Amino acid sequence: MAGLTSSTIGRKYAMALSAMFLLIFLIIHLAVNLLSVISQDAYNGASEFMGYNPLVQFLMQPILGFAVIFHFIMGFVLEIKNRNARPIKYAVNGSSANSTWMSRNMIISGLVVLAFLGLHMYDFWWHEMDFKYIQGNTPDEARFWPELHARFANIGRVIFYVVAFILLGLHLAHGFQSSFQSVGARHPKYTPVIKAVGNWYSILIPAGFIFIAVFHFLTQ
Repeated sequence: MAGLTSSTIGRKYAMALSAMFLLIFLIIHLAVNLLSVISQDAYNGASEFMGYNPLVQFLMQPILGFAVIFHFIMGFVLEIKNRNARPIKYAVNGSSANSTWMSRNMIISGLVVLAFLGLHMYDFWWHEMDFKYIQGNTPDEARFWPELHARFANIGRVIFYVVAFILLGLHLAHGFQSSFQSVGARHPKYTPVIKAVGNWYSILIPAGFIFIAVFHFLTQ
């Protein structure tokens, strides 16, 4: 790991790998949560499995936590190094002609997404830790859907979730293609396909999460 992150190329490669892992996680996370608008029993069953399966809890969850922390730290490190490499800003900045606003401001969307993750962890992960390990309650499969539903009763929380997911979509719009580019997946034949898939991914994934939040708010 030290060798991988000791150079700019290595850091970008490591950043891309962590991004790809998180892209896969978002698909799984959305699939599980979409069950909450289809069937309470299906969502409760999936949540009970994810919440009490030892492989998920003691292997996949720590790996996920590491990937999230690593991705954000590496993003900040790369941003700082990029800024330090060009300490004097151009008098006439023509960067907008060569790059999107999102690609130049990934750090902003990243900070908002990080703030959202803090709220999301408080709403769900910390509640789980408190329920299972601090209070020491016995497993109760029927509790998951009502707990999720109750989280979206507050319009302020729903609005914050919607804004965060819109910015996540903008973050993904650049990050998806960038991660593939960083690992060398650039080819006249495949790059347009990667870009198209990334565009759809950056729309459908956030839209799915927004739909879930709005659905639970409207069905209170």
